Amino acid sequence: MIKVRRALISVSDKSGLIDLARVLAKHDVEMVSTGGTAKALRDAGFPVKEISQLTGFPEILDGRVKTLHPIIYGGILYRRDVPEHVSQIEKHGIKPIDLVVVNLYPFEKMFWKKEATDEEMIENIDIGGPSMIRASSKNWKHVVVVIDPRFYPAIIKEMENNNGSVSENTARRMAGEVFRYTSYYDWLISCYFAKGQQFSFDDTVGFYFKKVEDLRYGENPHQKAAWYRSAHAAADFEQLQGKQLSFNNILDLESACRIVCEFENPACCIIKHNNPCGAALGENISQAYQRALETDPLSAFGGIIGFNREVDSDVAALIVKSFYEVVVAPSFTADAVSIFSAKENLRLIRMHRVLRPEFETKGLASGILIQTPDEATEENYQVVTKKKPTDEEMEAMKFANVICKFVKSNAIVFGTTGQICGIGAGQMSRFDSTRIAVMKMKDNFKRKISPLVMASDAFFPFPDSVEIAAKAGITAIVQPGGSIKDKEVISVCDKLGIAMVTTGVRHFRH
Repeated sequence: MIKVRRALISVSDKSGLIDLARVLAKHDVEMVSTGGTAKALRDAGFPVKEISQLTGFPEILDGRVKTLHPIIYGGILYRRDVPEHVSQIEKHGIKPIDLVVVNLYPFEKMFWKKEATDEEMIENIDIGGPSMIRASSKNWKHVVVVIDPRFYPAIIKEMENNNGSVSENTARRMAGEVFRYTSYYDWLISCYFAKGQQFSFDDTVGFYFKKVEDLRYGENPHQKAAWYRSAHAAADFEQLQGKQLSFNNILDLESACRIVCEFENPACCIIKHNNPCGAALGENISQAYQRALETDPLSAFGGIIGFNREVDSDVAALIVKSFYEVVVAPSFTADAVSIFSAKENLRLIRMHRVLRPEFETKGLASGILIQTPDEATEENYQVVTKKKPTDEEMEAMKFANVICKFVKSNAIVFGTTGQICGIGAGQMSRFDSTRIAVMKMKDNFKRKISPLVMASDAFFPFPDSVEIAAKAGITAIVQPGGSIKDKEVISVCDKLGIAMVTTGVRHFRH
């Protein structure tokens, strides 16, 4: 057990401070403190010593230097079980410090302050605080360190139950919390200095995430899960109604957002199992929704709908006719929210910003893979066939090609002007994906589609997919190119009267 006789207290967050001080006073603990904390304790009626009284040296440089002193660090760091340490402490008149209660300058809060100046940011980088709590952690067998008011109740309980002492187990746990927090604190500071710089693939990479909430389960009910947000990212979503988002909901709604954010015109996307099952543009979002739904109304059931415009009562009235898990949009009119309220389990999510990830990660048993997002801007549309696509076909191919990069590989997307007509996703062969896209289109479109184009996320290893597409009425195809059989594939296109365009950019999505 660690008997607490002297405590050093210096906190920016004063919550719970008086309750802790009351217990310290009850057990005759001498309290040493700094400026604002000392005043708060004194105002509450507790006797307290200023740091300067202990060190014999005043605070200087506007408070930048106040605890960085051998009297303080000697009192924290000396080992009570090493006679030489005890002798040195006594020789220099240093008194032991058994409890260190410190939380750091609110750099994180300043980090999110949009109008914060460089001067404000720099002055909120704590120096003495991290040094004190790290020193205390290093000597955890003899010193208890507390960095957060949420730990005060545990310390209070132990001191009350153990006549003013704290167990080594608790001291060790508190020490671990210090290094977890200071690593996060330092990482935030490094992010501040790196602002404006692109993500770099350095030899070491650190990521910190803050928990948003525990989830009911993961992809399946037997899997535990929680939702964490990147520690330096603003909140992307705000839930307006409906039950808690699930693990799969969150994955799907982000995909929906990223797709609709690709377009300037009113757009709608419907996601199912992280694949778009419908996507379209329109003169307004009501039209965009109806065209997206036409792509595959059967698969859309129970899906996630994304919009890049405010959702009004017109489209809300259409959406509530069917069952969906989530609707996500930049905003909702009051009338739309009123209509959606009839379906209390339906989640309404307000999207606060255009989603443009800095990087993407995929988890491995041994670590993670990191890549930049698929935001290629150098696609070079080159006609490689005798037949040239019409302007309408080219417009349709560019739309289908954007959707294609969000479809699991092997990906085949059939489309027309501002609308997707059939999708083949996640198959082990491109031929099978093409056949599925044909099937989906025939199931859902009984009208003539013109123009009718196809996008492929990667090259065609054989011309068989082109032949299947031609029988379905495809008149133009966009694909990256790069196969050793490109000439054969192009020859088949020429023979079938199909225009083919290559981009030079592959869009695999695993």
